[in-house]
Amino acid sequence: MNAFTGFPLAGLDFYEDLEADNSKAFWTAHKQTYDDAVRAPMVALTAELTAEFGEARVFRPYRDVRFSADKTPYKTHQGAVVHLAPGVGWYVQISAAGLSVGGGCFRPEPSALAALRATIDNDVRGRELEHILATITAAGYVLGGEQLKTRPKGYPADHPRLALLRHKSLIVRREHGAPDWLETPAAVTEVRRAWNELRPLVEWLAAVLEGVD
Repeated sequence: MNAFTGFPLAGLDFYEDLEADNSKAFWTAHKQTYDDAVRAPMVALTAELTAEFGEARVFRPYRDVRFSADKTPYKTHQGAVVHLAPGVGWYVQISAAGLSVGGGCFRPEPSALAALRATIDNDVRGRELEHILATITAAGYVLGGEQLKTRPKGYPADHPRLALLRHKSLIVRREHGAPDWLETPAAVTEVRRAWNELRPLVEWLAAVLEGVD
């Protein structure tokens, strides 16, 4: 395993070109760039974070087009995730736009989503989550994730945490772009710092959802 030395800007250029020509011909001609400037640095970065956060899953570059109207074959980003509980964990991504880091809960199963909403409904636990999210968003992260357009069934329209109850996924994310440190070993320090800032949220969600059938 090679040590992490940074994300080369050649990787960002690769994705910019892939966005313009998402074809097998382009991919075949430039796969070595993907291997060297995208995948290898991502594998090396997540390996350096394993001892502190856990083993990462580095995603495959191929899109699942079976049920999609968009038949372009390749993802225009490279992501990796560390799960602390099913659907809950930390995320890192490189693309033409640069580096993105995040964490939270992505598309939980119906039973897990019901458990999450019940916990948000609880005055004590729900306020805990509000406080955690306030601290994280104040640090520059953006709260997102798929949401219902209306309120979930069983919850009043005037619920004090209705906005949180609407979430089907609950994700916080920060876009770093391509700062000078991206091409250096310091990038792993920045991702580590970000994931530690997100740890209260990830651990709160894991405590709620771990073991839910």
